[in-house]
Amino acid sequence: MNLKKIILLLALTPTLLFAQESGNPITKESFNNLNLNYPGLEEVNKSFTAGNYTEAANQLLKYYRSKPAANKKGDKSISAEDQEKADNALLHKFKPQKGYGFFDYGKDINWSYWPVKDNEVRWQLHRVYWWQPMGLAYRNSGDEKYAKEWVFQFRDWVRKNPLGLSAENDRYAWRPLEISERIQSLVGTFNLFVNSPNFTPAFLMEFLKSYHQQTDHLSVNFAAIGNHRLFEAQRTLTAGANFPEYKNSEKWRKIGIEVLNTEIVKQVYPDGLQFELSPNYHNAAINIFLNAYNAAKLTGVEKEFPSSYKNTVENMIMATINFSFPDYTFPMFGDAWIGKKKEMIKQYNDWSKAFPDNKVIQYYATDGKKGTLPNYLSKGLTTAGFYSFRNGWANNSTVMVLKASPPGKFHAQPDNGTFELWVKGRNFTPDAGVYVYSGDEEIMKKRNWFRQTRVHNTLTLNDENMIITKAKVNKWATNQNLDVLSYINPSYNGLNHQRSVLFIDQKYFVIIDLAIGKATGKLDVRFHLKEDSKPVYDKNNNRVTTSYDDGNNLLIQSLNTDKVSLLQEETSVSYFYNKEIPRPALAFEKQKADDKTQAFVTVVYPFDGQKAPKISIKENNGNDYIKGNINISLTIDGKKQQISAQLTNQ
Repeated sequence: MNLKKIILLLALTPTLLFAQESGNPITKESFNNLNLNYPGLEEVNKSFTAGNYTEAANQLLKYYRSKPAANKKGDKSISAEDQEKADNALLHKFKPQKGYGFFDYGKDINWSYWPVKDNEVRWQLHRVYWWQPMGLAYRNSGDEKYAKEWVFQFRDWVRKNPLGLSAENDRYAWRPLEISERIQSLVGTFNLFVNSPNFTPAFLMEFLKSYHQQTDHLSVNFAAIGNHRLFEAQRTLTAGANFPEYKNSEKWRKIGIEVLNTEIVKQVYPDGLQFELSPNYHNAAINIFLNAYNAAKLTGVEKEFPSSYKNTVENMIMATINFSFPDYTFPMFGDAWIGKKKEMIKQYNDWSKAFPDNKVIQYYATDGKKGTLPNYLSKGLTTAGFYSFRNGWANNSTVMVLKASPPGKFHAQPDNGTFELWVKGRNFTPDAGVYVYSGDEEIMKKRNWFRQTRVHNTLTLNDENMIITKAKVNKWATNQNLDVLSYINPSYNGLNHQRSVLFIDQKYFVIIDLAIGKATGKLDVRFHLKEDSKPVYDKNNNRVTTSYDDGNNLLIQSLNTDKVSLLQEETSVSYFYNKEIPRPALAFEKQKADDKTQAFVTVVYPFDGQKAPKISIKENNGNDYIKGNINISLTIDGKKQQISAQLTNQ
């Protein structure tokens, strides 16, 4: 080959490569899904009618580039985390699930690669969480390498993951929840890249074809129930609102609105809690309902939601406030993860915009700078079964949140009676958490370990899991000196667990547990402590104390007058996905040899300093735990206090 031919070939190389990457030819069928009579598409329609389909695509791209969403001004910064995701994505190193690191999916991307047999890793790969960070990196730097690579990856995903490729691929790449996540995030990604020269008219038509296929498939394949159904309906509605140029946009919006209007009644209890009984998913449901409402406003159809819809969402936000601690975190009940104050303030800011007249939401949105606190303290979400005992709303308050719920959906754990206790800025008894969701045998072994009843703060029989959470409340009453909760749960075959909690003088707790029924075996009432609590176990006196240097400490002591043994146990807590930390625990144990009811009486006493108070009990005349007549005297460091209460509403 002579020099002249080599020079000519090199000159043609970029053109040849562009032709190879330009995708499918633009034809009349490329516009099949579009309503070319939509306002703003006049020039597109003119070129289309004339049979000039390439020019019609050029005009359509010009239309999208002129939209306000594609030309937002303002902060172009990018977080270090997103920059890392974007740069690794250039190397095809993706982080599908935040509980794991980056995995190399190869130069020729292997979308079926499953590096860890956790289903979430395989599912969330197809949520393509790194595409929007690539867009942010492009906006921040203007470097076309991000746009070029994203166009390549989008095309690669579409080519290698067609609907119907296989049952396995459809299970992961085309699961409705993954589709819904993609079509939602692709709106922002589209607008971040649409002005790039790598975003060609040919690619635009490919994008619109794939986006339409995904949304249309999703719109008739929602999950039957639960938060998945909510996500999928909301995101279908949002797709229709953000791409009103599709012929099916109005249909998608109507489907989403109809489903959400139905599901908000089904899935939200009268007290405001979403029926999966998981704080994280409850808050996600709030955002789903509000995002849907705001998407409907984009096209002026928000009136298709009745007034009760927004009232329910406001009630849900108030439920979040009621089960939260002063630092904006909340219990890790039911597959929930520990929250972060910064993120929650951002949530409250968004919620406050929807409910500007609610001064309590405003208070949380501004971290107390504006608005007002609730005009009450302890509060029961009595349908869902979340009960909050509190002596204040400030950081130095004492707050216990206890779960005594009906049967939960999907994410609920066998844990009725469990609680988290916050005192002066410290959560002394965090829930075990969830660790992982689903996967192969090893993954499920880990998940099931964290779900066990015995790793929660409640009563167990023979270390087994309770068979159902179906609490029936006997009494919930609050006043300045004594808050009382008493409920009964059919925890085991032949054994009901009755737990009663007395919050005394807004300072400390007495917990009375009854094991009622014919079942026999080993009974334990368990308490699980924070990982850094350095507890001291006093087995002679059946008491355990934490040893924090700052003097904010907790005493847990059995007050039983019959024989009870104190056991020192080791368990774990999971604050983040795929992460566990060893922590100490304790159990008060006794045997149940017959059908007689067995009782445990425990005092949970926050104290200041390094020396725990000495506490003893006297059962006065008429005291009968089984009948619910409480008449006891506690002597605390020589000072006697009489406690009288009825554990029923009679």
